[in-house]
Amino acid sequence: MTTLAIAEHDNASLKPSTLNTVTAAMQCGGDVHVLVAGHNASAAAAAAATVAGVTKVLHIDADTLAHGLAENLTAQIVALAASYSHILFPATAAGKNIAPRAAAKLDVSQISDITKVISADTFERPIYAGNAIATVQSKDSIKVITVRTTGFDAAAQAGQSPAAIESVAAVAVPGATTYMGSEIAKNDRPELTAAKIIVSGGRALGSQDKFNDILTPLADKLGAAIGASRAAVDAGYAANDLQVGQTGKIVAPQLYIAAGISGAIQHLAGMKDSKVIVAINKDPEAPIFSVADYGLEADLFVAVPELVAAL
Repeated sequence: MTTLAIAEHDNASLKPSTLNTVTAAMQCGGDVHVLVAGHNASAAAAAAATVAGVTKVLHIDADTLAHGLAENLTAQIVALAASYSHILFPATAAGKNIAPRAAAKLDVSQISDITKVISADTFERPIYAGNAIATVQSKDSIKVITVRTTGFDAAAQAGQSPAAIESVAAVAVPGATTYMGSEIAKNDRPELTAAKIIVSGGRALGSQDKFNDILTPLADKLGAAIGASRAAVDAGYAANDLQVGQTGKIVAPQLYIAAGISGAIQHLAGMKDSKVIVAINKDPEAPIFSVADYGLEADLFVAVPELVAAL
């Protein structure tokens, strides 16, 4: 029994989500292989070889894999699948784009967003916005799984002698999809799902200007990423990629500060696994206080600047 973990990378380095996926792969039992598919991605393959628990790295290098097109990556995974009992992807935008295609090509059922491995064929996953946990057993010969990275600790990197790196020839790709270009926003802040500290704002901030004026100084002081509730995003205060919640990004930082967020169930589903939650809200009945480790019943327009001044 061998598990294949699909590495998420930028051709130069591994994304943190890969390390959590490797931890889940180790819990499935047997050897763990990591697939690094890209173009000029030898540095990422070398990094994968030093991850604790990895016994082999498969490195596929081709021009057609340079931009991570889902159709092209799926073809490589399907070609390798017969050698594996489990194929694990991080439950990121990229992983969720590729895993269903691979499952469909292999004619198996995908198991999504697992947070616990009970045994080689049985897993736990959250349902109903995290209010219930489903135990799922799969009888498929190849189990295609996406891993909620907040449910697993990151595997140690550089914790062992490097695993063997095996070069694998790329298979032909469908050719129906062509990369045309991309516009990548540059952000000096930590990536939201990997940040250790997150400062999030809600609709109570009242405008995009207030959202930035109040939260940015605090985030700068703490070296934090900035997040937002769905209400704040829908109101145009923050960009879509800052949304935290069931329909946004699932996060579990060391510290989560929620300013002016009431705590709708959809938002709580995305951040309730944070190690320490601090809520600032002037409504004492706000649901956010039910999950907060520390609650401050105060006007955020007064409390947040005072907090910044005190840091």
